[in-house]
Amino acid sequence: MPKDATVEEFAGLVRALKARDGRSYEALGRRLSVSASTLHRYCSGATVPEEFAVVDRLALLCGADEEERRALEVAWSRAYRTRRPRVPEPGAWPERAPEPQPAPEPEPGPEPQPTPEPERAPEPQPAPEPQPTPEPASKPQPAHKPEPQPASKPRPEPQPVHARVPGLPTERRPRRHRWGWVGAVGAALAVVVTLGAVLLPGKPRERAAELPAPLTWTVASHVWKDGCGHTYLVERTPPPPPEAVDARSWAAAQGAVDGGETLVRISVQGRSSDAVVLQALHVRVVDRRGPLPWPAYRMDEGCGGAVTPRHFAVDLDRPRPLARPVDGFDATDGDGRTIPAVSFPYAVTAAGPEELLVAARTAGCDCRWYLELEWSSQGRSGTVRITDRGGLPFRTSGAAGRPTYAYDTDSRRWITAEESGQSG
Repeated sequence: MPKDATVEEFAGLVRALKARDGRSYEALGRRLSVSASTLHRYCSGATVPEEFAVVDRLALLCGADEEERRALEVAWSRAYRTRRPRVPEPGAWPERAPEPQPAPEPEPGPEPQPTPEPERAPEPQPAPEPQPTPEPASKPQPAHKPEPQPASKPRPEPQPVHARVPGLPTERRPRRHRWGWVGAVGAALAVVVTLGAVLLPGKPRERAAELPAPLTWTVASHVWKDGCGHTYLVERTPPPPPEAVDARSWAAAQGAVDGGETLVRISVQGRSSDAVVLQALHVRVVDRRGPLPWPAYRMDEGCGGAVTPRHFAVDLDRPRPLARPVDGFDATDGDGRTIPAVSFPYAVTAAGPEELLVAARTAGCDCRWYLELEWSSQGRSGTVRITDRGGLPFRTSGAAGRPTYAYDTDSRRWITAEESGQSG
């Protein structure tokens, strides 16, 4: 099957970046926290990443300038719209089959009954008003005939005043046009502020302050350890596990929740050459409940990475969780070497971005949480809120003691750890 032109264009740009860098798929994949096979699929056009952030990191790693990165983002957007991750096999969710039921909607067919609208014809019945004509029979009333004529005042219903305005239908009221685009924009802003207030706590003024911040950021929340290891809690038996790049769509379709750990990758970059200092990273838990009782499904069969990146560890089970810097480890360097953790502050510019990896773990709660990043630059300071897509908080639930399943590619079904041991 021929490749789509937009996908091939995107893949060509990614291949050019890799060729420019000169490193192997495995070496580049370690730097990007994705597997070599995943990176190869990007270059071949077999897969389009669900998040542009990973492609942007590749561009920065390979020395792409701002113009090249913009062109790459445009190409990615086109390719992603063309090849959206497919929804899991429908056979795995027979319950969803009923969805076609909306077909009965045609029932509104009887609506053609509005044809009786002609009944409005009786409106001309006011014509009987001329009945006063017999009144002339009574001589005293003729002098007062002009008074009944005011009864014709209902005629102002057409409101001739509007008819005098050229090009304006008499059925519309000019007042509706007074707001113009100003009213539309104001209404849209009101909706945004209202939604923000509902989804997350905080003052609207503080959220508005994020808009003029001298930095930008992107977030990837469906990050798998070493590009292949992750656990989801799912209420019902799900279809086969997806590729890591399709994890978000798969998890959304199954209503899956991160089990035990959520990895969040934050890419931060300044808007200009002026340095922006990242002062601190705070964890805010907005909802804490008991762990979900759902089974756990592992997305891997025991993969391991040669490089464990340094990151910030968060214990959501603590009353006041903190983002604590943790060392990484590189097993590819001889006997291995420690990658020292780096604490705040960090400095970023347009040409010098920074990447923060947060690993939030829990064993005893179903927690919804988000992050706050403090910054300062040129005598200004502020805080930006880091959330999942749509302004929603991240969600992590404990998975300890839950039935755990792994996918057996031979039998094409989910099996328990015990079954896996027997088959081995």
